[in-house]
Amino acid sequence: MSFQPKNKIIIITAPSGAGKTSITHYLLKKFPQLAFSVSAATRPRRKHEVDGKDYYFLSQEDFDQKIKHNEFVEWEMVYEGKSYGTLKSELQRIWDNNQVPVLDIDVKGAIHVQGQYSGTVLSIFVEPPSVDELKRRLSSRGTETEESLQTRVNKASYEISFKHRFDKIILNDDLNKACKRAEEVITEFLNS
Repeated sequence: MSFQPKNKIIIITAPSGAGKTSITHYLLKKFPQLAFSVSAATRPRRKHEVDGKDYYFLSQEDFDQKIKHNEFVEWEMVYEGKSYGTLKSELQRIWDNNQVPVLDIDVKGAIHVQGQYSGTVLSIFVEPPSVDELKRRLSSRGTETEESLQTRVNKASYEISFKHRFDKIILNDDLNKACKRAEEVITEFLNS
């Protein structure tokens, strides 16, 4: 059976620091038929980030207008004053290019997208080895204050409690193994 991207979606979700972005980058290199779905965000752009490649950086006002006009598949204020969302136009852009969008999004957004596109979605939850290991990973980034680190760790514990809501759970205690497992799961999904 030939590959049909029609309205298929791959969601990769995890608590912050579990490795979902590393796994997503690995998969995008492996599968030319996949395309990264660029999320919209209201947080400030970091030095190395490119608008339209890493995120669509929007003002809160622009973001709110898009909510009002129902332009998001999902959106959420993830942290106070920092909203993120997946634009419907972004999914359509990827489908129009005969590719499958890969959404690297948070747990709440992932559950929401699954509900809207049931039957054409593969959802993967990347599980950290432990909350302590997650805290160590986040801390080693050097981007968190003690308070923001604790907020992320608390949120991670909560998000892990939803792992059973996803199609596949991949434990990331070894990044290479986790990437290979994700590759197997994606291959099966693309060929279904």
